Amino acid sequence: MSIPAPGSVMRGAVDLSSLRNRPQPPAAPAAGAAGPAGASAAPARPAGSLPLVFDVTDDTFGEVLELSRTVPVVIDLWAEWCGPCKQLSPVLEKVVTELAGRLVLAKVDVDANPQLAQGFRAQSIPMVLALVAGQPVPLFTGAVPEQQVRDVFAQLLQLAAQHGVTGTVPVDGAPDAEASAAEPELPPLHAEAFAAIEEGDYARAISAYEQALAENPRDADARAGLGQVRLLDRVQGADLQAARAAAAAEPTGLEAQFLVADLDVVGGHVDDAFGRLLDLFAALPADERAPVRERLLELFGLVGDEDARVIRARSRLASLLF
Repeated sequence: MSIPAPGSVMRGAVDLSSLRNRPQPPAAPAAGAAGPAGASAAPARPAGSLPLVFDVTDDTFGEVLELSRTVPVVIDLWAEWCGPCKQLSPVLEKVVTELAGRLVLAKVDVDANPQLAQGFRAQSIPMVLALVAGQPVPLFTGAVPEQQVRDVFAQLLQLAAQHGVTGTVPVDGAPDAEASAAEPELPPLHAEAFAAIEEGDYARAISAYEQALAENPRDADARAGLGQVRLLDRVQGADLQAARAAAAAEPTGLEAQFLVADLDVVGGHVDDAFGRLLDLFAALPADERAPVRERLLELFGLVGDEDARVIRARSRLASLLF
């Protein structure tokens, strides 16, 4: 793929201005010694210890913007409930680690950091972009093959060099290779499902997870994966604006409301999705509510029963039922 110049595609679509100048916590490790003056000088290696892979929050994002003036920063937008995110993130970490400090990886939990999710307009995850000299560069969305990640990162480094961003960070902050190597191998049907997701073949992934559940009905990972890939299959190719317009025109239309709720969950707007479906449940006659309840329960399972948003939504659902 061809990577555009920084900001040329996402300028206007991604608004970083509200995060750029947020006050930062004192002595945050990602800042190192590179204040604005050090960043403009683009030293070959930032001072201090900086991990190659680290979490970033709404509050610390300003530091990441400054860091991107020294070394390209890859941004991985993910969520705990997102199956493809769990597939892609280790690939990103592996490739960044192998590049020995020429890139760093900043991981953004979209559920915990809604301002960043909104700023990047993350309509679906995983979503991967980069920052070069403070400007966003779109890379890809969805789980992609490792070779594609390598190719895109190689182009990103070329682009960064064109803009004078050629610094590196010490490699002693890289993720523990032994811990990565100790990660257990996926069962064959799970591996087949992940490979299918990587290729965008959700029907094959669904079939693999269904077979895994047929062989072991207690396979919680297969059940979670099946729910996630069914969700991805439902939203594949959907246009968010068109879906919202259709839902507004048909406020009690099940399929129209279901699609927007699915898109909201994929984009990390879980409360919006639950609120939409609960409002729909309340508006329908009692004998037409069952499909809405079933969809809510399915989404509850995806997000997780212990999640505060699920607990709140379950409470409202119970009050509507009784």
